[in-house]
Formats: sequence, C-alpha cells, structure tokens
Amino acid sequence: MGRVLGPLLVVVGLGLVVVGLLAWSGALGWFGRLPGDLHIEGQRSRLVIPITSMVLVSVVLTVVVNLVLRWLR
Repeated sequence: MGRVLGPLLVVVGLGLVVVGLLAWSGALGWFGRLPGDLHIEGQRSRLVIPITSMVLVSVVLTVVVNLVLRWLR
C-alpha cells in the first residue's frame, strides 16, 4: 500500500498547488457566478449558494478519481 499511497499523495498535493495558483492569479473568478448559482442580498447580509459551481466541481472530481483508479489497476 505504501508504494501506491506515496505517489498518489504527491499527485494530490501538486493538484492542490495548481488550484491554489489559479485561485491566486484570479483565473477562477468565474467560480460562484455561473447560471444557477444563487445570490440573495439583504440590507445587511449576503448569501451565496454556488449550486452549479459545486455540481461542476463534483463532475470534474468524479472523472479525475475514476481515471486515477483505472491508472492504478
């Protein structure tokens, strides 16, 4: 298990670094602003529910995890 877990942790870490760099550079400015994301504003409060963005993240992560699992078999 150790020979499989090490490279997997490295790949996950590199993925997090890439996402962090994208967020830092502003390339993910569209996140939370897709059609279907709810924005409710009151006089003193604001509520954002990124439904469509979370569905997109879920689909991408599902595809990535399935590809990694197929690659490890």
